[in-house]
Amino acid sequence: MKYILAGNLGPDWIGRQKERMKSVRAKADELGITIEDVYYTQGVHDFIDVVEVSDPYVMLGFSLWYTKQGYGKISSMPAFDEATMEMADEIV
Repeated sequence: MKYILAGNLGPDWIGRQKERMKSVRAKADELGITIEDVYYTQGVHDFIDVVEVSDPYVMLGFSLWYTKQGYGKISSMPAFDEATMEMADEIV
């Protein structure tokens, strides 16, 4: 399942992008999470990522791990493609 992650960096990690991402990618690999895209933004969130996760519990665990590392906070939102939305429309 795809998730959109909207996140904010912890103050100690601003300017330490390579170090943070090396650790994040290693943990993601360990959990079987595929990081598809990473975008840095200006505004409410510092970054938006698109990831593929096998299970919602894995996403929850990754979110907890990320915060525990002091990297900042992320909000994770399931992302549904157009075909899934059309199937949901048929239920309504």
